Amino acid sequence: MQNDVRAISWENGELVLLDQTKIPHEEIYIHCQDYRMVAESIRRMAVRGAPVIGVAAAFGVVLGAKEIANKKQDLQTGLEVVIKELAATRPTAFNLFWALKKMKKVLAEEWPTPENCIKALEREAIRLYLDDIDTNLRIGENGAKLLEEEMTVMTICNAGTLATVAYGTALSVIRTAVRQGKKISVVACETRPLLQGARLTTWELMRDRIPVRLITDNMAGYLMQKGMIQAVITGADRVAANGDVVNKIGTYTLAVLAKEHGIPFYVAAPFSTVDLSLAKGEEIPIEERGAEEVRTIGGIEIAPSGVEVFNPAFDLTPASMVSAIITEKGVVFKGEYENKLAYYSDLKIKG
Repeated sequence: MQNDVRAISWENGELVLLDQTKIPHEEIYIHCQDYRMVAESIRRMAVRGAPVIGVAAAFGVVLGAKEIANKKQDLQTGLEVVIKELAATRPTAFNLFWALKKMKKVLAEEWPTPENCIKALEREAIRLYLDDIDTNLRIGENGAKLLEEEMTVMTICNAGTLATVAYGTALSVIRTAVRQGKKISVVACETRPLLQGARLTTWELMRDRIPVRLITDNMAGYLMQKGMIQAVITGADRVAANGDVVNKIGTYTLAVLAKEHGIPFYVAAPFSTVDLSLAKGEEIPIEERGAEEVRTIGGIEIAPSGVEVFNPAFDLTPASMVSAIITEKGVVFKGEYENKLAYYSDLKIKG
């Protein structure tokens, strides 16, 4: 398997992002030289996927710190503005706020000079970057145990390399199972309105030569009814303390269908996605995006101009419909969420 694509890299003081709005037709990279470019890239989903959004925001703080220092302005005051702007880009993905909290903790320490602080911020962002790679690999190793030979797995949106620093969450599980020698095939839901499944997931899996079929979102039930799907695996943008999951719109639909057809429904996510401060999923804010995402495809209008649109980017899947949550610290099964998620949150990984 290739795994050579990277959604994000830190090169010579620049944050380099693969513009995911151009995939699969073009591979264009955005060279972010200031935090505003990072914020805009997150906002317009040139970089997307909860884990990688958090890492990108951390490097955005570093870029903001360098700009403030160059202007001889107060670092603490200036970075409050930077962090606030980065936090406002996507309200649902918890990794964004988790990463920014890590950066604020570094900023709050006593530093003899602004330069020392900036170096520490850069070290922390690089640490988050490297930790995500290790986390993705561990998620894959833990989740692959749930997949059996000859399984066809359905997924929605993109929880792969493009959504993380490397390997992915849901797709890391699949990649690891394939690397172990299991014959696994994938069905990717197109994921309207921005077609992350059609554009990104199929692109990744085809590069890795993992068998994948693309379907429209409203075909999922038919395939399950025909016995063509043995498991569903998705990513997550935020997980509440009770195991409720918020993920890309359409995830709840797959969970309902999977439950009806007796198919296991798995969620793969790092602990940076788990928000123990929220007791249940109803407390998670759901981002609503612009109408043009629904009215158009590839810039071409497919609906009457001016038609009213409702465009929530995420939906809520109750914990009762989730067979297991696959994390880097272990697999948490239904019925264990409230106790095990709290326990695992404090568990340090060795090795």
